[in-house]
Amino acid sequence: MSRTGFAVPVSGPWATPENLRRVAQRAEELGYASLWTFQRLLYPVGHPMGPTYRSVQDPVVTLAHLSGLTSRAELGVAVVNAFVQPVVLAKQLATLQTLSGGRLLAGIGLGWLPEEFAAAGVGFDGRGRRGEEFVQVLRACWEQEVVAHQGEFYTVPESYLDPKPLPGPPPVLLGGAADRALRRAGRIADGWISSSREDLSGIGEKIYIVKAAAEKAGRDPEALRIVVRGVTKLGGRERAPLVGTAEQIRQDVADLFGQGVTDVFHDLNFDADVVTAAPQEALRRAEETLDALAPSGPGS
Repeated sequence: MSRTGFAVPVSGPWATPENLRRVAQRAEELGYASLWTFQRLLYPVGHPMGPTYRSVQDPVVTLAHLSGLTSRAELGVAVVNAFVQPVVLAKQLATLQTLSGGRLLAGIGLGWLPEEFAAAGVGFDGRGRRGEEFVQVLRACWEQEVVAHQGEFYTVPESYLDPKPLPGPPPVLLGGAADRALRRAGRIADGWISSSREDLSGIGEKIYIVKAAAEKAGRDPEALRIVVRGVTKLGGRERAPLVGTAEQIRQDVADLFGQGVTDVFHDLNFDADVVTAAPQEALRRAEETLDALAPSGPGS
């Protein structure tokens, strides 16, 4: 199944409560299948990351708000990084999964900014091993009647962690671009999410690595969600995947689906012209993009 989603305003001046609600509700009206957020805990002084990361709303709280304003669209975070505490996150996501009627997509990343790990009191080394154990703890909290875990990074005393998410645990999608991260996603996750820096012209090779790892692990590779964050710019002059006219971007999306991508979501938070614009001007651009790239119907 091929699904098109849309990222809500979470970065910069355009991420007002009014814009957030308007974009989310309009996207659902137009048949977009999912709404997406991302995480940036802090911005180190002097860092060259750019305007997208300077000021970012919390992704889980944002999705919780949207769960009460929408009824059909899936609610995705791409991604929450593993410098947070997994038991606490498991409780939050279980509650959100239940309150939203089972619409959550739980994207998890390893994290790459040392200052965020320092601020969270978590070691930066061993992030791959930490990420794998992080997923183990999440799933244990959601699936096991009595949870007990003793690992390299996390300890959970024998405990009840209730209530469990309804109608069941949310899909766990992993981020990452390195080959070992791709193989990890195929081996232990329900899918993979590309980064904002992904070269979409080579996405087919990444998908192959993910699915090959799933098959090697005895899992069904066709059951995985392959999610592309679309750094979309309607009317952009320098042609690139998902940058150009509405017709060109629609064809780009179709080409991605043809290569095995299951989900594409358009994300204007990575367009500097949007995140630095006045809120009303940014909303105008978002509504123009929403209308121009709307899928043909719900779940498309």
